Amino acid sequence: MTQPPSILVLAGRRSSTLDPLAAATGVTHKALVPVRGEAMVGRVLRIAAETFVDAPLFVSVEDFSVIAEEPSVSRLHAQGRLTVIEAQHHIVDSIVAASRVTGFPLLITTADNVLMTPEGMRAIVAEGAKGQADTIVMLAERGDIMAAHPDGQRRFYRFRGGAYSNCNLFWLGSDRALAATESFRYGGQFAKRKKDAVRALGLTALFLYLFRLVTVDGMFRHFSRRFGVRLRPLVMDDGRLAIDVDNARTHRVAEEILARDTNA
Repeated sequence: MTQPPSILVLAGRRSSTLDPLAAATGVTHKALVPVRGEAMVGRVLRIAAETFVDAPLFVSVEDFSVIAEEPSVSRLHAQGRLTVIEAQHHIVDSIVAASRVTGFPLLITTADNVLMTPEGMRAIVAEGAKGQADTIVMLAERGDIMAAHPDGQRRFYRFRGGAYSNCNLFWLGSDRALAATESFRYGGQFAKRKKDAVRALGLTALFLYLFRLVTVDGMFRHFSRRFGVRLRPLVMDDGRLAIDVDNARTHRVAEEILARDTNA
């Protein structure tokens, strides 16, 4: 039987400046922005809890009182299923600090990942259980994302053979996997500033990416050698999984997809 993972939801506020989407919807934190009448952090935790009924749940947030009254958060916390971990200033530090409490295997997602599905979560956990990777990153291909909604994504990582977007769902098998999280510290994932991208991923990776000389699998093999851990992509054909709520456009898209699926 596959061991249920610990599940960590990142709900921290990255800046002291009020998020524009939060301001537009009248809440203090982006994690509390409602989607179809339910706060994002509550929806993500509820789906996680229902998908893995025996999995311990964790939420990383700088001030728990901000989200404590949300119904799903309140219920899971009262049941003893949800543990609160104080978020750190940087996402990498938040993950490292949380991992000392959560243990492994660890499934990580974000509070704005409202189109996450039980099928997607089970798929990445099952892939991790094969023992062939230290870290798994879930991706979806451009065509599948556009099929889910034509306004769903506008930025893609373009490799030889296809363009992809990440699904904000990551599986870490052990503390060995923490080495790969350092790629995010300087704006990894092919940062806008090339200097930071080189610092995070190396000149070779940036060269291969910019000139589309490598497939997505080849790039992950390169990452594996650079970080000394086994990194693997898991490409899903459900394009919804790569659409998170970052702004008014993606908020509208998420609500439209959920309304469509509910009425299907």
